[in-house]
Amino acid sequence: MTTAATVLARCAELDRISARPHRLERVHLTPQHAAANRLTASWMAAAGLTPWQDPAGNQWGRREGRAPGLPALVLGSHLDTVPDAGSYDGMLGVVMAVAVAERLRGTDLPLALEVVGFGDEEGTRFGTALLGSRAVAGTWDPAWWELRDAEGVSLHRAFVDFGLDPSRVGEATRTPDELVGYLEAHIEQGTCLEAADRSLGYVTTIAGARRFRLVVLGEARHAGSTPYERRRDALAGAGEVVLAVERLAQAHGCIATVGRLEVHPGAVNVVPGRADLSVDLRAATDAERDGMWDVLGAEIESICVRRGLRLEVAENHRAPAVACAPWLQQAVVEGIGATDDHGRDQPMGLWSRAGHDAMAMAAITDVGMLFLRCTDGISHGPDEGVREIDVARGLDALEAAVLRVAAAVEERT
Repeated sequence: MTTAATVLARCAELDRISARPHRLERVHLTPQHAAANRLTASWMAAAGLTPWQDPAGNQWGRREGRAPGLPALVLGSHLDTVPDAGSYDGMLGVVMAVAVAERLRGTDLPLALEVVGFGDEEGTRFGTALLGSRAVAGTWDPAWWELRDAEGVSLHRAFVDFGLDPSRVGEATRTPDELVGYLEAHIEQGTCLEAADRSLGYVTTIAGARRFRLVVLGEARHAGSTPYERRRDALAGAGEVVLAVERLAQAHGCIATVGRLEVHPGAVNVVPGRADLSVDLRAATDAERDGMWDVLGAEIESICVRRGLRLEVAENHRAPAVACAPWLQQAVVEGIGATDDHGRDQPMGLWSRAGHDAMAMAAITDVGMLFLRCTDGISHGPDEGVREIDVARGLDALEAAVLRVAAAVEERT
């Protein structure tokens, strides 16, 4: 039986596939992406799956059920990383999925079992996330072909260089009748499980996100000779906006972050005349998120009016919240219950503040997610960590969840 130690060793093998010698970076349609696919394909084959790479660059493996051509339950996550990444975000879910497929190799199932390692979830190279799973979900936008990376290489050119035919990307699309559902194991990327001393939790919803670009316009003037009553300091106004974002998000139980702030002209002796900043807003439901923006947008406008500043707002990203299917939530709950994670206590239900490939897959099939505790909630950095006992429980839970899904399919037929 494939163990947690094997899973962690395989994550360490993937760690060595990096574009940087002293930090992990593996992005879409690069030689590192290809190498990670090859390595994962070898594990899939050893687990009794038939591996293939789809026309979008995602790595798949499939084992038929008791009859050829049955709809598939898909297990997986992503193999790409952010720059200076940790060892478990995404790839742990892929390796766990392969391990569960290996454990179930001799089990008679009323469904096909598939494992996928998506090639782009993070959006690191081309700035648009979920390219791999969106291709599978049939929500590919042809405008993406003109996206360019930091070196000016277009997504279209990167497909060709990788050995893919851009005109065939639509062939990566799966249809609802081909699928039973999608289950994804992932580190929590938060501290709720750790605070409760739990190894595992199940996901209820995945956050709906909106992102905005704000421009605060004042007047650039001499820092020494302009009295305070005459100043229209764009940075001072932006600073007040940053604090308002933090204060109001906490008060309303949402998550809002200013991750970027640029000041113009940026001279030490000039009152800033312009400040550009980003706002990333997330909540468990779209209604909560949108209500938060109504409150926050009004407060930002009020700050700028009071300070004599002009405000420009542009929304540049919107993703709806995704609810995990109740029957798959129940399968994951029962899977966790089959482990010794806090005995008979009810498993923890959590809403995911981060986005996942499950968001894209929800366009074509029911989705469910299993969360694993991670050290201090750290993710997207080299200090990302998991405990072997949590991975062991996660494997047992995911295997049990697959068997519960199989039983539910059996009951329907």
